[in-house]
Amino acid sequence: MYGISLVCFATSYTAALGLEVWCQFRPRRILYFLGLLFGAAGLATQSVYLAFQRPVGWMLILAWVLAIFYLYGALHYQRLAWGVFVLPVILGLLGLSLLFGPEADQLSLPDASFWGEVHAALLLLAAVGVCVGLCASLMYLFRAWQLRAKTLPGRGLRLPSLERLEQMNRRAIDWSFPLLTAGVVIGLFLMIQHPLTAWTDPRVLSTAVLWLTFLLMVVLRYGWRLRGRLVALLTIVAFLLLVCCLVLGHSLRGGAT
Repeated sequence: MYGISLVCFATSYTAALGLEVWCQFRPRRILYFLGLLFGAAGLATQSVYLAFQRPVGWMLILAWVLAIFYLYGALHYQRLAWGVFVLPVILGLLGLSLLFGPEADQLSLPDASFWGEVHAALLLLAAVGVCVGLCASLMYLFRAWQLRAKTLPGRGLRLPSLERLEQMNRRAIDWSFPLLTAGVVIGLFLMIQHPLTAWTDPRVLSTAVLWLTFLLMVVLRYGWRLRGRLVALLTIVAFLLLVCCLVLGHSLRGGAT
């Protein structure tokens, strides 16, 4: 039933993506509104599903938040190819959730302590920022390619300016790094109280690498004033590391996550 339910709202998002692409090359108001309708239907059915599904998976929660982000952007930037970049990320997260199952990336364990729940919530909020940064980075790289290819105005996918996309990515990093740091610090205290079977646990190592990647982005961005393509590529690397953190499970003795 899990796979069948997931496919239901994934189908709505897929239809919304197809209509978004179609609308970019054959602009029609009816296509725009149909895309919104399918996207809203996917969000509604996913919301109902999450209200009753236990355990709740990280991938499903991230996809749900990004669906809200997609609808907001589709309404606010009606002429831009917003959904063409956000919806594939949503579908990718849903595909990973279907592949690994809800138990593999569950948000928290039933007997988790209060600080375990805070730890999970902080990491979840940081993960949302990483996903937003990923979408902004993909749009940035595609927009930069359009400029290098000298795409004529009105041709191809319509996107925000490079400055606007860079600002979106920077805000996502500024939001994610302190949340990730706080989540990691709480996780370290939980590990001391409830020792892991090994400090070389795959999720511990991948989380450490993820944090160091974010630290590198912050140093490059604010220390060396680095901008543009490299920061976008590092954000994509951070997202891939995030996916590794989510699919590599671990458990703490005593029930914390």
